[in-house]
Amino acid sequence: MIKRILVGLGSLDYARSATAKAIELAKSHEAELTGVTLFDVDRLDSTGPVPIGAGQLAKELRDSRLDDASAIIRAAEVHFLAECKKSGVRHSLQHEKGDPMASLVSLTRYHDLVVCGLRSLFEHGVVDEPPDELAMLVKEGVRPLLAVSDKDGPIRKVLIAYSGSMESAKTMRRFVHLRMWPEAKLKIVTFQQQAEAGEALLAKAVEYCQAHGLEPETEYISKPPRDHLLPYAEDWGADLIVLGNSAKNMLLRRILGDTALHIMRNAELPLFLAQ
Repeated sequence: MIKRILVGLGSLDYARSATAKAIELAKSHEAELTGVTLFDVDRLDSTGPVPIGAGQLAKELRDSRLDDASAIIRAAEVHFLAECKKSGVRHSLQHEKGDPMASLVSLTRYHDLVVCGLRSLFEHGVVDEPPDELAMLVKEGVRPLLAVSDKDGPIRKVLIAYSGSMESAKTMRRFVHLRMWPEAKLKIVTFQQQAEAGEALLAKAVEYCQAHGLEPETEYISKPPRDHLLPYAEDWGADLIVLGNSAKNMLLRRILGDTALHIMRNAELPLFLAQ
């Protein structure tokens, strides 16, 4: 059940897309929206080492960044408020300053779903985005999370990438429970398994979905998911990828898995994440 949706308003294109998708879900689930803008002064203010005599130029750069980010945030807020009002969706707006990750994690505690952009959540397109920012959101507990592309579109075909790991199963179950697009065509695909084991995994996943009134298609693929999941999703015409993981390796990879990290870094399609 979805009753409260947190909407991260980052760079303007992603903010517009996140707003549109959140309103769509709010209307179908009778949910309320909380739009949040995240203004990280320290990150925008940092220009790195300043050469002797270049202090004034550095100050002008910092001021320009802050002004640009403020203007983008204001435009995103105005758009969010106007679209919610036009759609008749219950909504509120929060403007957070300071550590954006901590603010978002805190707000997530009281929402059923987070909708944000795949990119540029904290930098608003003004400075370069740190690597793996989306992965860090998931690592810090911001989930379930719907990360949208910069252009909104209908969700008619959903691809569930299923490895059989506990985290992958949890992600699939969460997506099924939320019933975000119950009319969408669903396909479960598993990669890099022995054929017999892969087919057995798919059969169990289908049984679970059928118990919830869904009839997914399936496919077993004898290729590694890291390099083949995104091309497969594009070829199939997926509008959304439900992405679990099989944890391995170290640091973020130990938490999220190498495949999940690769997909988060390179995806242009919307992602549903609930690890």
